[in-house]
Amino acid sequence: MKLSKKGEYALRSLINLGIAAEVKRSLVQVSELAENEQIPGKFLEQIMQALKEAGYVESVRGKFGGYRLAKPAGKITIGEVVRIIDGPLAPIGCVSQTAYEKCTCPDEAHCGLRMLMLDVRNAIAGILDRYTLGDVVEVTLRKLRRDNLPLPFSPEADAAETSPVRIPARHARKLARQGSAGRLDETEGVLHQLLGDYTI
Repeated sequence: MKLSKKGEYALRSLINLGIAAEVKRSLVQVSELAENEQIPGKFLEQIMQALKEAGYVESVRGKFGGYRLAKPAGKITIGEVVRIIDGPLAPIGCVSQTAYEKCTCPDEAHCGLRMLMLDVRNAIAGILDRYTLGDVVEVTLRKLRRDNLPLPFSPEADAAETSPVRIPARHARKLARQGSAGRLDETEGVLHQLLGDYTI
């Protein structure tokens, strides 16, 4: 499985809409999402339309319109969004649960490659289906608060004219000086560590 640009942009936009909901921002315009995430606006419009058709976002038209989540972030798993945008998580069709395709192997039941790829599929699905959009939003907000950065889409971020997703250079230098004390062990799962550690 490889996350496409479309899938990446969809998830980043949903995370931003989840953050906006947490800071009580009712609507976010596509132009804001595109600018903040450095995504081509026309491409993002197509992605938002696909997310709307899938029931993840809803839109309000007009000059002051925009998008918001159509359901609580805690009810949206990352895995389901990836499947909607990019298709099955399985690396080969014969191990897919949602889009099974018979392979060319003459003995599927005893195929070592299939067994290996089934483990790969289960590992990927296990992670992506375990975490919700709400989990990712929570971790993102916690890290921003820890580093004393303005919260995206909040009045303080607007007043500071700070991009919701890009860290200003002065903050980036401050974080770099903090060294490895705040680093996470990637082998243990970054989200798992952050969600389990409420001291951050």
